Amino acid sequence: MKILQLMSCRGWSSDAYWAARITRELERRGHLVTLGCRVGTEARVIDRARREGVERVTTLSLAGGVHPVADGGDLRRLRAMLSDVDVIHVHRGKEHWLAAVANRLVPTPRPIVRTRHIAQAVRPHAANRWLYRRGTAFVVTVTEAIRRQYVAAGLVDPDRVAALPGGADTERYHPRPRDPETYTRLGGRPDRPLVGMIAGLRIMKGHEIVVEAAARLAARGVRPHFVFVGRGPMEPRVRDAIERAGLGPQFTFAGFVDDLTAILAALDVVLYTPLDSDGMSRVIFEYLAAGRPLIAARVGVVPEVLTDREHAALVPAGDAQALAEALERLVRDPATAARLGQAGRRLVEERYSGARVASALEDRYARLVAAGAA
Repeated sequence: MKILQLMSCRGWSSDAYWAARITRELERRGHLVTLGCRVGTEARVIDRARREGVERVTTLSLAGGVHPVADGGDLRRLRAMLSDVDVIHVHRGKEHWLAAVANRLVPTPRPIVRTRHIAQAVRPHAANRWLYRRGTAFVVTVTEAIRRQYVAAGLVDPDRVAALPGGADTERYHPRPRDPETYTRLGGRPDRPLVGMIAGLRIMKGHEIVVEAAARLAARGVRPHFVFVGRGPMEPRVRDAIERAGLGPQFTFAGFVDDLTAILAALDVVLYTPLDSDGMSRVIFEYLAAGRPLIAARVGVVPEVLTDREHAALVPAGDAQALAEALERLVRDPATAARLGQAGRRLVEERYSGARVASALEDRYARLVAAGAA
């Protein structure tokens, strides 16, 4: 099939990643997929998409808000492109509306698929009712909770919306031997487990909860080494909390890194501790694909896809005591940690790999194209 993926992201976000990953997975399956991106995002989005393996990229204005000149240009481009496309897959509101209008300007409309990446409810006003009930063939959500929102709002019938979480690249992220140099650089030592968290240092990501849990563990004589991978505006505040707790020697700030696979291989335990989540965090599935023992807060997609003590250790969001207890169990019991890591890898392979998501989309696309031809 010839598939046009459109995403107007200004930066490298979860929806940009999802669009790029699925584009690549569909390309692997033999489809001709073009990823349409916002003009001017070469460094922030397009280069990252190419690093994910995306081969065919085009740009459109995809300007935020209503811009008659830019929008008119995009509509003309899309109208011309639709003659050589079987399916259009959109990821945000801007491209959704442009694709729906362009579809009304061609003799044979193409099926439009929309992925919803966040849990903020879509308002069921008249324009959105038209967009989803008449202008959209199918809706994909990244969590079951988002799927239920659509159905409850009456925007789509239950048979026209499906939750497809996951999408991890299981060829890139897989269990691999630890690189001694990376391990040492992150603060690893043979006598102390290395616990890592990959997340931007922002207020909702829960870094301060990790610091509080580390302090509780230190009071019990349990002192793993922690590494925060990422950057963000909360970094000074988090560093200050670490120093006030007297935990400076136990923490490493790694900043941005080029090779996450090497970082993951170095870690004995990985953390996902946001205070809240409005969708699917890709890092969960990359942790699992890499076979890392995971402690995760019960937010977003976590309780939908993971079973406590079967695939990961699950804790209440924002609960430093529960996090400390889960950490102590895993660092004191490497066999249990290894079992969780292996179970997480199997789970991703069986249900949540990029190949699995692409296969489900491929099947849906084929049915939509066949229905349109009929």
